[in-house]
Amino acid sequence: MIDAIHSQEIPGAVLLVWHNGHVIYRKAFGYRSLEPRREAMTVDTIFDLASLTKVTATSTAIMQLVERGKIRVNEPVAKYLPEFAANGKEDISIRDLLTHFSGLPPDLDLDKGAQESRGKDAAYQMACAEKPIFPPGSQFLYSDVNFIVLGALVEKVSGQSLQEYSEKNIFRPLHMAHTQFLPPASWLPKIAPTQFDEQNRMLRGIVHDPTARRMGGVGGHAGVFSTADDLSKFALALLQGSSILSPLMVEKMTTPEQPPTSDVLRGFGWDIDSPFSSNRGNLLPVGSFGHTGFTGTSLWIDPTTQTFIVLLTNAVHPRGKGSAIALRTKVATAVASALDLTISETEQLRWKSITGYNEAETAARHVSARNGSVQTGIDVLETHGFDLLRSSEGKPSEGKRRVGVLTNQNGVDAQGRRTIDVLAQAPGVSLQAIFSPEHGVTGTLDTTAVGDTTDSATGVPVYGVYGATDAARRPSLEILKSLDAVVIDIQDAGVHFYTYETTLGYFLEAAAKAGIEIIVLDRPNPITGSFVQGPIADPGRESFVNYDRLPVRHGMTIGEVAKMFNAEHNINAHLEVVPMEGWMRGDWFDSTGLSWINPSPNLRTLTEATLYPGVGLIEYTNVSVGRGTDTPFEVIGAPWVKAREFASYMNARNISGVRFVPINFTPTASNYANQRCEGINLVLTDRNALDSPELGIELASALQKLYPQQFELRRMIELLLNQSVYDAIAKGEDPRRIAEGWRDALEQFQQVRQKYLIYK
Repeated sequence: MIDAIHSQEIPGAVLLVWHNGHVIYRKAFGYRSLEPRREAMTVDTIFDLASLTKVTATSTAIMQLVERGKIRVNEPVAKYLPEFAANGKEDISIRDLLTHFSGLPPDLDLDKGAQESRGKDAAYQMACAEKPIFPPGSQFLYSDVNFIVLGALVEKVSGQSLQEYSEKNIFRPLHMAHTQFLPPASWLPKIAPTQFDEQNRMLRGIVHDPTARRMGGVGGHAGVFSTADDLSKFALALLQGSSILSPLMVEKMTTPEQPPTSDVLRGFGWDIDSPFSSNRGNLLPVGSFGHTGFTGTSLWIDPTTQTFIVLLTNAVHPRGKGSAIALRTKVATAVASALDLTISETEQLRWKSITGYNEAETAARHVSARNGSVQTGIDVLETHGFDLLRSSEGKPSEGKRRVGVLTNQNGVDAQGRRTIDVLAQAPGVSLQAIFSPEHGVTGTLDTTAVGDTTDSATGVPVYGVYGATDAARRPSLEILKSLDAVVIDIQDAGVHFYTYETTLGYFLEAAAKAGIEIIVLDRPNPITGSFVQGPIADPGRESFVNYDRLPVRHGMTIGEVAKMFNAEHNINAHLEVVPMEGWMRGDWFDSTGLSWINPSPNLRTLTEATLYPGVGLIEYTNVSVGRGTDTPFEVIGAPWVKAREFASYMNARNISGVRFVPINFTPTASNYANQRCEGINLVLTDRNALDSPELGIELASALQKLYPQQFELRRMIELLLNQSVYDAIAKGEDPRRIAEGWRDALEQFQQVRQKYLIYK
C-alpha cells in the first residue's frame, strides 16, 4: 500500500478485511486529499463508488424485483420499457444487460447533442436510441449503457426513483448510514475528492462519472457514495443473509449466468472471472465474486472461505493519472496468502453441485488439445484379467460365465482386436450371443433392416436390435435369460437423439427382468464431457431418439448415462461400469490417443461429431444436411436456398465458434438426392466456443425467416422434443432469447447429472 502511495498510483486508501465472522484488518493509509490541500485519510472516509453502484444499488434492486415477481430476467427489456425496442433491441433481455452480453456500446456518446443530453430523461432516451454493436448474447462487452437502462427499469417497475428505491429497500434496511446517491453538504469534509472537472473544479461530493453527472448524479451505473464500514455491512448481508435478498437470490446473482460457452464468467451484475477481475488476485478461487469502480474502489467476496476485502481509494485524484488495478491484485493475493485461503475439494464440489460449474472443468474446456493416452473399458477389463466377467457379484463363479455382447465396429481394444474376439477368447467366459445396434455390427448399414446373422470369425449368432418397430429394437428376454451377463461396448456421440443410448436403456430394462448383469465398457464422449447444452425433452415424449429427459448435448460418457438411466428410471438392473483410465472431462476425442472409427456411417470426423448436436436437430426437416456428400453435417442446403443470402445472414448473427461459406452441392442420398442444392458450408473456428444445440436453433430460425414459404419446420419437433422451443422458433423469436428460456431446466439437470459422473 505504501509503495502504491509513494509511486503516486493512489493518494491514499482504506482497507477492510473480514474473515470468519470478524473484521481482522481495518486501516487508513496516505491522504484523502492532495489538492487543493492535504488531508489525511481516515477509516470513515466517504468514497465515490463509481461502478460499485452497479452491484450495491442497481443489481440488488433488480433481483429484489425478480424475487417479488415484478420482472423476469429472461424476458425482453422492451416488455417493461417499450421504447427500448428501437433499432434492433427488441430481443435484448434483462439477463443480457446484467451480464454485459447485450451488445450495446460501452457508454453514451455525450458529444452527440451535448446540451440535449443533460438530465436523466435525456440519458434514458439516448440509451433507448442506441443500436447494438453486435447481436445480443454473442459477445461480452462491459457497458455502462446496460446499467443506465436497468436503472430506468427499476424506476419504471417500482414507481420510485432509483435514489429513493435504493435508500428505502437496500441502504436503510442494512443501516448503511453513510451510503447514498447525492450526498448532503454535511458529508463533504469526510468525502474523498476525485479530480478536476471540465471547468477545473475539484469534484467532491459530486459524482465523477460524466454521464451520471449529466443525469443529475443518479445513474444505474454510477453515483453512489459510501464508506468501507458500510460496504462491509452490504457484504455481510450477501454472505450471512438479510432481509434485502433471500439466499436463493444471492446465489443466483453471484454464480455464472453468462452464455455457457463464454470465457468470461459473470453473475447478475457481479464479476466472477473476467478481464475486470483484478481484485480477485491470484489465489482466491473462482466461485468468489466482486466488482470494481473506475475511481479506484473495489469489493471482493468469497463465500467459500468466508472472506471479503474492501479496498477504497480515490486513485483518480487529483488529475486522473493514478490507477488501483495493480494494487487490487497485490492486496487480494497478500490477504489470501496470509490467511491461507485454499478451497477444499468438498467445498468445490458443493459449489459445483449448486451451479453446475467447476473451475478445473471450465479450464479444461479451453485447452484445445492434449496428447493423452486413454485406456477404454475393454482395455481396462483385459488389464484386470477379466475379473468382472469371471465372477458374479464379486464372487468367483463355477464354470464359464455365459456372456452376450452389444457392440459394433467401435468395439475394439488398443491393439485393434474386436471386443467380440477378445471376449470369445477370455478365460472363464463363454461368448453365447452378439447383439448389433443401429447400422449393424459392422456399422455400415444405413437401413432399418438390421437382421440376425452369424459372426463368421467366432460362429456366434448375431441378433439385430434395430428395426422398424419397437419390438424389433428390444433384446429378446428368452435369449437374455440364457445368459449370465451382457457386456456393452458401443461408442456414443454425446447427443440425446443418438439411438445407441435408447438401446442401452432397453438392455438395462430387459436385464433387470431377466435377472442378469449388465457390464458397460466405458468409452469417451467424443465431444467432451464438459459441455452441457441445449433444451431438455418434454415429459411424455419418450421414443427411440429420446429414452430419457436429457439435454441435446449432455456431457456424459456412455457409462455415466447407464448409471443415470438405471437409477433415475428405477430400473435397478445389476449394473457394473468399467471406467476408462487416463480420460479427462475436457478431452475432445483427438486428445485421447485413440483411433477414430466412424460411430455411424455419416459421422466420419470429429468436426462432424461436433456439429452434429446442432445440424442434426434439423435433419428431419426438408433440407439436406449433407447425407450423400463427402461431408455430412458440414453442409446444409436445398434447391430453394440462396447460398450467399443464407451465409450472409448466418455470419451476421456472430455465432461463436463457427463461420459460414456459400456453397453448391449435389447429394447422392436422402433429401434432394441427385438435385443441385445451394446452401452453406459450416467452418468450425473454435469448438470450445460453439454451443452446437443453439446453432441448430439458429439454423432453423434463419431458414424459417428467409424461406417461410419453402422451409417445413414441422418435423423438427421429432428430434427437438421441446414444444416451447419449437413454438418460439415458429413465432420468429430470437434464438438467443429462446436459449435463455431453457437455462433453468438445464441447471436443474446438471444437479442431477452430478450424481452419476465417474470422472470428477
